[in-house]
Amino acid sequence: MYPLRVQLSWQRIACILWTLGAGASCAGRVETAAPPPPPGQPASPAPPAPIVQPGAPGQSSRVIAVDEAVDLSRVRYTSADVQFMQGMISHHAQALEMTALLRKQSESEDMGKLGLRIELSQADEIHMMQGWLRARGQDAPDVHAHHAHGATLMPGMLTPEEMARLAEATGTAFDRLFLELMIKHHDGALIMVEDLLSQPGAGQDSDIFAFISDITADQSMEIARMGAMLATLKELPQ
Repeated sequence: MYPLRVQLSWQRIACILWTLGAGASCAGRVETAAPPPPPGQPASPAPPAPIVQPGAPGQSSRVIAVDEAVDLSRVRYTSADVQFMQGMISHHAQALEMTALLRKQSESEDMGKLGLRIELSQADEIHMMQGWLRARGQDAPDVHAHHAHGATLMPGMLTPEEMARLAEATGTAFDRLFLELMIKHHDGALIMVEDLLSQPGAGQDSDIFAFISDITADQSMEIARMGAMLATLKELPQ
């Protein structure tokens, strides 16, 4: 019986050595994944998502750091923002005077629809701008401020002589002149936005930023629409 026990012992030892060798070999070749978290404990948090600051109209967005994002949340309006809102009230107010003439002197249904769109949008924006200024303790001009002696005309605004010409025109002649002058007027609003954004720190207040983005989109679209209408009118007999 003794030889059999020795034989079994050697077989057992060989098996153990083979197992240890195989395990060491595998450990040298295989990289094991990190063990899962114990039950009841949350997994490791994912890395934070990047913070993207939208660019101003015509500019690209950019990724910013957390500290910079916190600082941007405290952005305040600037004196340039205040002047922009005050000037744009007068700019919009003159557009309403032009659409009032359109209602009386144009016979075109399409012109009437154009005038109504301009009137509704710019009247609402005047109320918004006046409310923005009053909420910040700033002077909020009324819609007649641009008629005051010595008042400065904003870019694109009509001179008294141009307004007089428009008031005297009728029919198709009025339609052509209205479109030409309103395109000029809208172009002036886009210039005002560009001038604002050229000022350090201006245009970053959330309300201002949203407003100038709307102006850029809406008035650019209306300029294109009026340009097409004007091209059609110019094909008609004088």
